[in-house]
Amino acid sequence: MNHADVYKRIYTLVAEIPAGRVATYGQIAWMAGKPDAPRMVGYAMSHAPAERDLPCHRVVNRLGELAPPYAFGGGEIQRAMLEGEGVPFLENGRIDLKRCLWRLSAGEDGLEEP
Repeated sequence: MNHADVYKRIYTLVAEIPAGRVATYGQIAWMAGKPDAPRMVGYAMSHAPAERDLPCHRVVNRLGELAPPYAFGGGEIQRAMLEGEGVPFLENGRIDLKRCLWRLSAGEDGLEEP
């Protein structure tokens, strides 16, 4: 699979994350067929075409931490967007992944998360 195909798959997956749920960079990388490339997902999010109107704010790191301050105009904006969708946060400022991590069930392509 070439890079263009991987990015297309990443964007397709991110578009499926429903409001009130989040996914991790590693999770999206795994589902896109590149389990060793979570940074590629981060790059894809920072370069997502505006016309796709992707919910990039729903992709977080494996600890439930928000994107670096330079993304989304700052972590406060990403947090406000997620809270507006009902995403729960813990006292330490991280997202409560146990309550809102998105799970993709097995579909046509047979993908099911580990």
